Amino acid sequence: MSRQRFIGKKLIRSLLPIALVMVVAIVVTVGWIVYTVTQPPRRGYLVTPQSFTQISGPVMKAEDAAWRNRDGTEARGWLLRGPTGAPAVVMLHRYGADRSWVFNFGVKLHEATNFTILWPDLRGHGLNPPIKWSSFGKRESDDVLAALDYLAALKDEKGLPLVDDRLGVYGVELGAYAGMRAAMHDPRVRVLALDSVPSGPDDLLRAAIKAETGIDNPAMQFLARMGAWVYLPRSFDNLQSCKIAAALRGRHVFLLSGADAGNLRNSTAVLARCFQAGEVESATDLPLSGLNLPFTNGEQEESYDRQIIEFFNKMLRPPEEGGKQ
Repeated sequence: MSRQRFIGKKLIRSLLPIALVMVVAIVVTVGWIVYTVTQPPRRGYLVTPQSFTQISGPVMKAEDAAWRNRDGTEARGWLLRGPTGAPAVVMLHRYGADRSWVFNFGVKLHEATNFTILWPDLRGHGLNPPIKWSSFGKRESDDVLAALDYLAALKDEKGLPLVDDRLGVYGVELGAYAGMRAAMHDPRVRVLALDSVPSGPDDLLRAAIKAETGIDNPAMQFLARMGAWVYLPRSFDNLQSCKIAAALRGRHVFLLSGADAGNLRNSTAVLARCFQAGEVESATDLPLSGLNLPFTNGEQEESYDRQIIEFFNKMLRPPEEGGKQ
């Protein structure tokens, strides 16, 4: 054996343990990142129907609701019933939030329209969630379909269907993506108001990694995305919002975003071009988006609420009540 080959083998043997340690460290780091972001941050609800009633009085009668997702897992939310035969709207929050983030706005929508309102916690979100992890959109969209089934099965005191077959969805970020993806499979969803829509689950995952771990390195982001595919087999994909939009026909869509939404403002503006002409309205230059709506007040909040309420009232109300189709 030549001296050069001997030295080369000795060098490889000496470096191999270091390389193995580095590989293990990378695998452990990627595993930690993926586990961290698929377990969304949880905190106490900002408001509940009970605490809201203490302030507003007993007029508002939202109730706890529970149903089964299509994969057999448990789902939960709050329900505010409208009159028999009225449309219903499902309110979907952002990643890292919970149903309480859109509660006040849902109450305002109910007061203005008398529609039935349902606030689900997206999977992995809220206090002590029955499902501990988030899939960044794919499974959440299936869960939204189950929520729509729950609404369709509701009965009034006479045993009649409580909700009309005209359903609406309001969603922010993850909720917006899950809502429009569900609408692709359920024609009962006639109207969607979508705030700060990501271009796909990869965008949500990338933002969550940066927000929850502080890591914004492209190489680690790439490895984390690969890790998500491994950690969530059959539950994570990157179906693009534009492709979903192209599949939606005959729906009324209102896209919103604002100065506080960062890259999501751009992705929402781009998404508007993916819908058929005449089916989408857009307001992506708002002073604020729904991402931080619970922490805003005053004229800007009222303007935001009013635009969406008027949109749902116009597009979702049955024609005999003066709604536009």
